Amino acid sequence: MKRSYLKSPDLLPIKESERKITKLGYSFMWVGMVVVLATFAIGGAGVVSLPLPLVVLATIIGSVAIGFFITLTGDIGIEHGVSFPVYMRAPFGTMGTHIPSVVRGLAASMWFGINTYFGATAMNGILNILFGFNNWFVCFMIFAVLQLVNTALGIKAVERFADLAAPVIILISVWMYSSLSDSAASQGRDIWTWVESPVTGAATFTAFLVVIFSNMGFWATLSADIPSISRFMKAPSNERNWFKRNRSSLIGNLVALPITQGFMVLIGGISYIAVLNYDPVVALQEAASGFVLGVLLLMIVLAQWSTNIAANIVPAATIFSNVGGPKFPFWAGVLTAGIVGTIVQPWNLFDVIIPVLLFVGGILSAIVGILISDYYFIRKRRVNVPALYEDRGQFSYMNGINLAGFISWILGAVASYFVPNFSFLVGFGIGALCYYVLAKYWWFKKYEQAELSDPSDEKYLGLSVGRDWVIEEEQEPIAEKSPTGTSFS
Repeated sequence: MKRSYLKSPDLLPIKESERKITKLGYSFMWVGMVVVLATFAIGGAGVVSLPLPLVVLATIIGSVAIGFFITLTGDIGIEHGVSFPVYMRAPFGTMGTHIPSVVRGLAASMWFGINTYFGATAMNGILNILFGFNNWFVCFMIFAVLQLVNTALGIKAVERFADLAAPVIILISVWMYSSLSDSAASQGRDIWTWVESPVTGAATFTAFLVVIFSNMGFWATLSADIPSISRFMKAPSNERNWFKRNRSSLIGNLVALPITQGFMVLIGGISYIAVLNYDPVVALQEAASGFVLGVLLLMIVLAQWSTNIAANIVPAATIFSNVGGPKFPFWAGVLTAGIVGTIVQPWNLFDVIIPVLLFVGGILSAIVGILISDYYFIRKRRVNVPALYEDRGQFSYMNGINLAGFISWILGAVASYFVPNFSFLVGFGIGALCYYVLAKYWWFKKYEQAELSDPSDEKYLGLSVGRDWVIEEEQEPIAEKSPTGTSFS
């Protein structure tokens, strides 16, 4: 029998026994993921109008808030073992999933290019110190290949690199903080009180909110496709308590993310205070030299590597594999992400790409709202997972399209465009509300959903009832219990 287009081996549900990412491993992934140029830019932009303590406080508030949203959507992967583009077949349809998924995949690929360029400049600085070598483009290509190979080796290789890189990043970032603070002090600027153009009154509150939502909007992309990572996270089977089942995710998203994000925004702010440039590569080259500079730049390289493989290449490769079908494996998706991230030439379009990608983040916030509305408020976490892999199942809708999802996405995205500083909140709210109304009271009246007609935990929950979803590639899909549970067909 011909293999179904929807049953790419790399997109089948992950069994409990195959989940390898630990609590510490996931937290270490966050340590690396937040060290990117855009994070430093939030700090640099913040100290233009606010003192550094308020910038850091707003960052922690925003990070905790977005961390909670990331945990909410992450339960999709933990509970059912499915990735972002596969679950998107529910609110968008088996064909419709490709459009919003590819938007995210392209954005992730371009972020890969930007972060690789950022890391390559630091690598070039190290090689220049050690050997007098000076060719950033060669460094870009070498750095890109290393990251792509690392990711193609699988999720465990991604976690192992994070385990290696995170302690080094933590130690060196503390050193970086000390060096930049000394540089700022030499300029006669107190890092805790200096503000370039201070604001007062209502403008202070507005600037504070902008920092909060900048942090939320920046991670909106990952809050949408976190199931592609969370499905590999270890979690207790037969655990009905949501908090206990998502303990690893909560620690990473509500502790590791805010602390690390806050510290890196702090470094970005100090960089700007020291040399009026939030890019720590530039700031460090003015603040240090020789061996010290080389060690500090090493942190930038390791951090971009860790960020890209977890936050950009894995989601993008998963999405491209979903679009390509069974004959387009995960490693091919990895290669595609690398090619896209290179051909956009981030070194030439740097000032244009970041605003575009932050705008895309606002658009994707509506998808986060739609996912949460579909998963929690409509299906109540019960999902007919086998039907996600059926060509003519309940998720095929109208020629593979769920209009409720697309209408809600468009309305949320358009609304977020007009309020760029608060795009996440507006896009999320409108996307979630519109989808709930349209899907529940219109679309699902036309297209019956098995888990809504028969809301059975035993039939439609996954890890909570000890079930591994098993999809047969050459015959009708079935769901069966893990060895510790009762079998279902």
